[in-house]
Amino acid sequence: MKLLLAIMIAVLTSSAFADSAKTKIRYEYKKFEKFDFDEIGVEGESGAPGDLSISPRVRNEFQNRLPERANFNQEMRKSVEGIR
Repeated sequence: MKLLLAIMIAVLTSSAFADSAKTKIRYEYKKFEKFDFDEIGVEGESGAPGDLSISPRVRNEFQNRLPERANFNQEMRKSVEGIR
C-alpha cells in the first residue's frame, strides 16, 4: 500500500514538473518610458486647511471579569520555593 502511494506521488509530481517545463512564460518590459510633467495639469485649489479638528471619542469603561486580589503573597512564596 505504501509502495503504491509512493509510486502515485512520484508519477504525479513528475507530470506536474513536465507540464511546467513545456510552457515557458516570457515577460518583456519597456526599456524606457518618458513622462512629460509639463503637460499634466491639475485644476483646483492647492491650499492647506486652516483648522484641523478631531471629534472627541466616547470613553468606554469596561468591568473587569477577574476578581481583584489584595495581595499575592502565597503565589510569591510558591515561586521563590520553586527556585531553590
